[in-house]
Amino acid sequence: MLIKSFCIAIAVVLRQHSLIILGPYYKKWVHTVRHIISILLQNEAGALARVANLFSSRGYNIESLNVAPTHDETVSRLTLVTTGSDDVIDQITKQLAKLVDVVNIINMTKGDHIERELVLFKLQLDVDDKDELMALVSQFGGRILDDHAGHFTVELLGGSGKVDRFISELSAGVEILTVVRSGAMAVARGAPLLTPG
Repeated sequence: MLIKSFCIAIAVVLRQHSLIILGPYYKKWVHTVRHIISILLQNEAGALARVANLFSSRGYNIESLNVAPTHDETVSRLTLVTTGSDDVIDQITKQLAKLVDVVNIINMTKGDHIERELVLFKLQLDVDDKDELMALVSQFGGRILDDHAGHFTVELLGGSGKVDRFISELSAGVEILTVVRSGAMAVARGAPLLTPG
């Protein structure tokens, strides 16, 4: 067990410094998890770039990124989704907290939270299949925003899993022309955990 832990530590260090490409055996040792990280960030030029650079310099991907101002115009809330082991994400979170622009940071995945994502679809289908599409959209709590000559614009709001299930349940007669996803947004249940103070 000690040798296995040592090998994982070496692989992580080497990967962070881009010296090796990890083989298939590494994935068997390290359990990677999807993490939603929320950051309160000073609303200044270059702040977002410094956060993104921290991820890219360590070779980690940001799967989605959502940034918008809060009720305080000097602070923005950044929500990002990434994957990695708990240890690596904890390390990245500590590094992010050291950035001068970061006011506060929390890994939403560690607590009870509400996650939502807004998705707009542009779909093409035969008019005969419209009733089937309307039933599916209704089943998932979505809305048809536009219906024009066999082209449908559909709005869906929900967790990432719900969006993925909707896509997989579209019938073969439906052609997906465009998918616009906002990326995950998350907030803690109950009292706010991420505050400027």
